[in-house]
Amino acid sequence: MNWEIAIYLRLSKEDGDKEESDSIGSQRLLISNYIQQSIPDGRVVGEYVDDGCTGTNFNRPRFKDMICQADAGNINCIIVKDLSRFGREYIGVGEYLENYFPARNIRFVAINDGYDSIRVTSNDDFIMPIKNIFNAQYSKDISRKVKSSFRSLQSEGKFVGAFACYGYMKDPQDRHRLVVDEAAAPVVRRIFSLYNNGYGKISIARVLNDESIPCPSEYKRLSGLNYTNGQKMELTKYWTYSTVNTILHNEMYAGNMVQNKSIRRTVRGKAKKNELADWIKVAGTHEPVIDAGTWKMTQELLKRNTRQPDFRQNVGVFAGYIFCGSCGRAMTKIMNQYKSRTTTTYICGTYKRYGGGTCRRNAVKADFLEKLVLEKLNEQIKKIDTIRVPEAAKQNRQTADLKRYEISLGKNNRMKKSLYEDYREGILTKEEYLQYKSDYAKEEEFIKGQIEFITASLNNGDDEMNRWIETLIRYRNIEKLDREIVGEVLDKIIVTDKDDELSIDIIFKFKFL
Repeated sequence: MNWEIAIYLRLSKEDGDKEESDSIGSQRLLISNYIQQSIPDGRVVGEYVDDGCTGTNFNRPRFKDMICQADAGNINCIIVKDLSRFGREYIGVGEYLENYFPARNIRFVAINDGYDSIRVTSNDDFIMPIKNIFNAQYSKDISRKVKSSFRSLQSEGKFVGAFACYGYMKDPQDRHRLVVDEAAAPVVRRIFSLYNNGYGKISIARVLNDESIPCPSEYKRLSGLNYTNGQKMELTKYWTYSTVNTILHNEMYAGNMVQNKSIRRTVRGKAKKNELADWIKVAGTHEPVIDAGTWKMTQELLKRNTRQPDFRQNVGVFAGYIFCGSCGRAMTKIMNQYKSRTTTTYICGTYKRYGGGTCRRNAVKADFLEKLVLEKLNEQIKKIDTIRVPEAAKQNRQTADLKRYEISLGKNNRMKKSLYEDYREGILTKEEYLQYKSDYAKEEEFIKGQIEFITASLNNGDDEMNRWIETLIRYRNIEKLDREIVGEVLDKIIVTDKDDELSIDIIFKFKFL
């Protein structure tokens, strides 16, 4: 019989294949020698190579091509080095060997396993399914070991991904360490800056696309990396809402390693998002692209979940910070054009959507509100110098109290020691000793509580006050508000217009004024 032979070669590190012995070249040489010696009348009509494809499923491009040729009747013999090269999924391998190939009169040879379908014995019928199971279990065992190794490295703060996130690259000297990609990092910083200044995620994507800046997946491909984004269509080479949103939430940019965000339940199953509690986070593992202040402000804005205005419009500095005093929901901005003049007004979002039957309009002019907030902020800034003196006096008083309590604690300890000596010498009865001991223990507990409270107040209160003073000093003599200033000092604004009497409650983040 004339044998039309297909040679199938496969290699995958993921399956634990040994590069030297299982290399494509090694497989090719072994099969060529076998054909010359054992099938001299055979003719090789095709060589099919899947390099880097796992054997745990049959979704391999060149394997599919080979099967198509088999279906077309162009192949009647398939030769592999061993069964593990053909596949490691024992049910699928068994289906091909026991049903598919016999039904099409296709000869199948696995050289190192000593299997040739035209010379099958009863012993082969027994041994081959067992070998298939071993191959499948070997792949699963390798997968478990690899996962365990990855988790260990991740817990140490070492990077184990195939590709660094946009804005970073693997250190050429240490593939488990990230370094800043100086070409991409400025784009990341710009995304955070635009968002913190009122641009929406779609608007940011538009800006980057208009400037022809490659999106992360395209940037990786242009950099020569063999990268494929499984979340996007192949032809998507532009910035999207999703891409911008992912970057803004990615804690890696703050210098913290965050891994194990997704998991595969099976060897080649689809990756699914892991529970937040199962993410592996290690702080301070690499140089941050985004400074701590910018990161914190961005996360606060994201939590507010505001719908950002289009970047071509005037950006509202109070978006996400202004709320209706009647229903508690966010106010929304409306713009009115009168002749050549445009006026901006904030009104209750509930009122705008559902009408007056649900809530009051509670309107306030944007320019009036900006002027009022700026005025109140400057008033607070002017009080800084008057705060420092009483605050210093308070600290001096607390320091004196702390010293006094520390002296009392030492005296209490000495009295407890002499108390026991008096009891041993018979000066005190047992009942008197136990009573005095209990009293001293209560006094000690009270003193320690006071010391702890004053110490915490001095440490935390002082740091917090100084931080806000430094923040406010930076904004001395400001004449115009922007999103950065609002995000740093403002907590919220509550607007109520009851009985034609407008009430505006401006709440700053600092509490000491």
